[in-house]
Amino acid sequence: MAQLAMARTFMPQYAKLPGRVRKSVDAAIAKFAEHTHAGLHLEKIAGARDPRIRSIRVDDYWRGLVLAPAEGDVYCLLTVLGHDEAYQYARGRRFTVNQAIGVLQSHDEGKLDEIRPALEQMSERLDRRLFEHVPDKDLIRLGVDEAILPIVRLIPDEATLQVLEHLLPEPQYVALLALAAGMSPEEAWTEVAACMSTDQPPADVDPDDLVTAMRRSPDRVVFVDGPEELRHILAHPFDLWRVFLHPAQRRIALRNSYSGSFQVTGGAGTGKTVTALHRARHLATGNGARVLVTTFTTYLAETLQQQLELLVADEGVRDRIEVTNIDKVAYGIVAAHRGNPGIAGPQVVRRLLESAAEGLPYSAGFLAREWEHVILAQRITSEDAYLSCSRTGRGVALSRAQRRLVWQAIQRVVGGLSERGQSTFHQLADEAAALAARTAPRYDHVIVDEAQDLHPSQWRLLRALVAPGPDDLFIVGDPHQRIYDNRVSLSSLDINIRGRGARLKVNYRTTHEILAWAVPLLGLAPAIGLDDGTDTLHGYRSPMHGRRPVVRSFPDQNAELTALVSQVRAWLADGVEPGSIAVTGRSRHVIDPVREALKEAGIETGSLLSRAPRVRVGTMHGMKGLEFRCVAVVGVHEQAIPTQVTRQADDPVAHTHDLQRERCLLFVACTRARDDLYVSYTGTPSPFLASAAG
Repeated sequence: MAQLAMARTFMPQYAKLPGRVRKSVDAAIAKFAEHTHAGLHLEKIAGARDPRIRSIRVDDYWRGLVLAPAEGDVYCLLTVLGHDEAYQYARGRRFTVNQAIGVLQSHDEGKLDEIRPALEQMSERLDRRLFEHVPDKDLIRLGVDEAILPIVRLIPDEATLQVLEHLLPEPQYVALLALAAGMSPEEAWTEVAACMSTDQPPADVDPDDLVTAMRRSPDRVVFVDGPEELRHILAHPFDLWRVFLHPAQRRIALRNSYSGSFQVTGGAGTGKTVTALHRARHLATGNGARVLVTTFTTYLAETLQQQLELLVADEGVRDRIEVTNIDKVAYGIVAAHRGNPGIAGPQVVRRLLESAAEGLPYSAGFLAREWEHVILAQRITSEDAYLSCSRTGRGVALSRAQRRLVWQAIQRVVGGLSERGQSTFHQLADEAAALAARTAPRYDHVIVDEAQDLHPSQWRLLRALVAPGPDDLFIVGDPHQRIYDNRVSLSSLDINIRGRGARLKVNYRTTHEILAWAVPLLGLAPAIGLDDGTDTLHGYRSPMHGRRPVVRSFPDQNAELTALVSQVRAWLADGVEPGSIAVTGRSRHVIDPVREALKEAGIETGSLLSRAPRVRVGTMHGMKGLEFRCVAVVGVHEQAIPTQVTRQADDPVAHTHDLQRERCLLFVACTRARDDLYVSYTGTPSPFLASAAG
């Protein structure tokens, strides 16, 4: 009996179709799935580059394109496009079997034919070409088709190769990218093999057997087992897309081994998290390794767990991967040693700091930052050590006498917590790190997501959880999304990432229009990475296009909320699933009225992590690590953003850091949007919006 398969790239495209079109697509796919074995008519396409591409009629305008192998029993739904676009696609696209690794691949042969004359002219003017040192036999052994080889020979430089990314077959692009990076053919083979998670090529590759090639391509093709699974896939189309790897991500995630700790950086939406999860699966597969996947909040850990469940079907592999936030790891270690520790809430800590600051020329906020960013960060345990320690990055100099006053004040806070049997989470991490260092490593590999927001005490714990060596720590983060003022030099904590890292540059989530508007929100200050160097967004881009963000001004909150309700209703009327819409604001003071307004309008809401079919509402901090089709960011006025900023007179460095943290927070909230971004404010807008408008 014939079986239906779907290209994973179809999923996000399907989710973006208007609601009425999706209903027609659902009906056409269901009919296709039900009757394919009985010979449902698949129309041949005149002039199709690949005669195995057929079409099915969705309605008068829309067409589904299907890859129908000449032999075999699998029919793969590739895409749904408007009539003219569908036939243009068919007249340019060709599907083949990669001769090195046996997976299904495709390329835009029509576009390659069009640009070949320009490449030939460019090539004639050059003394050398990018791959002239690589013999044909090595290129063919790496899977480069003989039909594409002439194009490869014309490529002048790596920049041109990157321009050709979306025209070349993906596995071949991976091989060429590896060679362009200076790898030998043998090293490049490792990158190509990672495309199918194996060290050995198939024993026999039949260039005409597309069905076997599809089955070797689980990252590209989804097989549908029955109508129930079909309904689930169509109800949750983005779930499969969220664990899809693009070539640059795959090279990093599926590499056999790194010689030590490895860092992945990249702007919002470049796939750092999905790369980390694929790396976790890769490390946990086959050798029984114990893998910890961790991040800085429970919220994010729950999101990672949800994504991992989508990605890892093998229960044995999934059981070897522990997903939890770093505070829970610390709590468990300390609890096992001395019983459940008491955790001091922020109000308790604040009262103790305010009491300790009485009579001193320093505020409670100053003492808090000195404790967090100097004393706890450097694990200082004595007054003498504090008197002689470095305070690099602190904006107010302290004499020895002043340091004594500050030390004594902070010790009163520490003593107050001790009397209550409580500690902060950073104190807990410090204690857990000391305990973990006395025992055998708990994990073989540790994967760290959103690394830029971890405190040095938490990094010390992570260092103690895994022995130094190959693939010990796999670290992903983006200094441009730092929403907590934790600044770390990993080399000082015995975590060496120098010379081992990669930067992802292509945003696969957010449209070019949203990205171009949001990046200026970050301002001009350089971002400091985890290796003490600056991190840039040079080359950061999105290949997707859509509507420009909408920014609206209102005289008062009632008017702002009324317009928000109208906007959410418009998205719902366009067929956007309620769970794909998020509304966010800087604080509870902003979002609580939002919930009430939507409730009064008959629109059900849920938390940002809710799986219920409801519009998601939450604070900007809660948006970290999430993504939605449509995002409304409300209350972006000057009193709300920035907020909680140290006065410049009290500490100019802390003032600068706080402002940048607020910029990053707004940037994070806005770049959660895939298709539509709506921003509103009352009165005077946040000064950060002027950067975006400019």
